[in-house]
Amino acid sequence: MSVSAERIARWLWTVLRATIEAVRRFDAKGGWVLSSHVAMSMMLALFPFVLFVVALAGFVSREFALAGFLSDQAAIDDVVELVFGAWPDAIEAPIVTEVTAVIEANNSRLMTVGGVLVLYFASNGVDAVREAMTRAYHDTETRPYWRARLLCVVFVLVGAVALLGAVAFALAVPIYSRLVSAATPWPFLQWVFDEGIGQVIILSMPVLAVLAAHVWLPGRRHRLRRILPGVVLTVVLWMIVGWGFSFYVRSFGSYAATYAGLAGAMAALIFLYLISAILILGAEFNGALMDLAKDD
Repeated sequence: MSVSAERIARWLWTVLRATIEAVRRFDAKGGWVLSSHVAMSMMLALFPFVLFVVALAGFVSREFALAGFLSDQAAIDDVVELVFGAWPDAIEAPIVTEVTAVIEANNSRLMTVGGVLVLYFASNGVDAVREAMTRAYHDTETRPYWRARLLCVVFVLVGAVALLGAVAFALAVPIYSRLVSAATPWPFLQWVFDEGIGQVIILSMPVLAVLAAHVWLPGRRHRLRRILPGVVLTVVLWMIVGWGFSFYVRSFGSYAATYAGLAGAMAALIFLYLISAILILGAEFNGALMDLAKDD
């Protein structure tokens, strides 16, 4: 066996051992219970968060609409696509329908009420992720309760600001695209601005969120090379589970018969439960890799 083949075999064996150990630790540390807490908190924060972002983006877009740049509906479509673009279609469709129905009410109070609810419910979910990741990395939580809780609130606020920045960028891209297409004869550039950049933003948002969770939430900071394996595993499993769950909902799911009008919400809750479990499992995978490196 060549040196490179031997290294690959050792790497695969290490990954397999770390995966088995991560699953064992996940179950032993109550990962399913923490996952349900995270999923419920995110579900409670989902509608207020989207409505808050849409209301704020709609307010900004109306300023553009007055100048003839962009319509309100275009702003709403961009925001909804940015938030739900990475979700499986079978789960996204009923949620987007309900969100759009509420948005059409055009209630400006959604900005303030939504912001308060998001801050409360989402910080609860972030706090559960913080606890799970601290356990996974075998860190000792030395931060006092108020500081750990403040970190969760700041994490939510930074995420909201980042999303608003991405929304603003998404609103500006069509305007710049029209200027570029009018000045150049290359249709490829217009496709890059209209489709390519938007897809990159949609796909990068969950990756950045996972990376930020691994960097800031555990009890202490870890090197980037230590946390990247769990981040990659989380994103890959999210893609697989998203495709598989979407296929199940389309082909075998009977949520409409079981939950009637709550079918869409229940499908979204179960989906959030699965991706929350994968997020925690990714942290346990990193912790297992670190322990195996110490043993070796």
